[in-house]
Amino acid sequence: MKSYREILRDAEEKKIAIGHFNISTIDALWGIFDAAKERNVPVLIGASEGERDFIGISEVVSLVKNIRGEHDYPIYLNADHTYSLERVKEAVDAGFDSVIFDGAKLPIEENIRITRECVEYAKSVDHNILVEAELGYIGSSSKMLDAVPEGASLGDMITTVDEAIHFVKETGVDLFAPAVGNIHGMLKGMPDPALNIERVREIKEAVGIPLVLHGASGNSDDDIRAAIKAGIRIVHINTEIRVAWKKGVEEHLQAKPDDVAPYAILKDAKAHVKEVVGHKLDLFANL
Repeated sequence: MKSYREILRDAEEKKIAIGHFNISTIDALWGIFDAAKERNVPVLIGASEGERDFIGISEVVSLVKNIRGEHDYPIYLNADHTYSLERVKEAVDAGFDSVIFDGAKLPIEENIRITRECVEYAKSVDHNILVEAELGYIGSSSKMLDAVPEGASLGDMITTVDEAIHFVKETGVDLFAPAVGNIHGMLKGMPDPALNIERVREIKEAVGIPLVLHGASGNSDDDIRAAIKAGIRIVHINTEIRVAWKKGVEEHLQAKPDDVAPYAILKDAKAHVKEVVGHKLDLFANL
């Protein structure tokens, strides 16, 4: 089976993207895995600090690695949105395949300093652990929004090419997530802001390493397709997964209000997650 790094190289050659989907429960994990396996495409499972705390950090590692081993399948685990060196170390030591240090709200030089320390630590443990960092604030919550997150880097505030070059050179990160008009969460009753595809292309050409699109829930298929063509190699989806999961639970309880068996209720949640993930994977892999 190919390594995560090799999977990224394949995506680069094919000009496609790998889907990154967050989980809080095992039914969502199985929904994501089943959708990926049906299409025979690799998949990334994300677990943020809050999600790791809920599931258990060693438990989520065991779940994903057991599925990978049992099915001989390219499913990898990423420590999503980690806000301190200490918690990056925790994820690295637990056996995550990759980790994101999120210093997007910090001054750029402080972001660079801590990111560099994260890279140094991860590589000292295992050179195959990939490290990602962000530049440009796009909000911090995967939820339904009434308005664009305050302070989000939109318009003239998106990541510049010079900033990207400086950041990547000084940190040595394997993956880079710029702010290119994307936001975390989804706006209620309206599409998310359009992505700056030209900026994606410029940054990709300048830094060379794989780019990651965070907060892609709510972006149009056309925008995501264009971003992948311009250089995005990993696309993060979380809010749409949560909305689908909730819809599945609600529909089941409306149809069977007396049902109390969690495994029965969550089958519908799993099915809704699988449907959303399947559509996204078709889009990302140009299937």
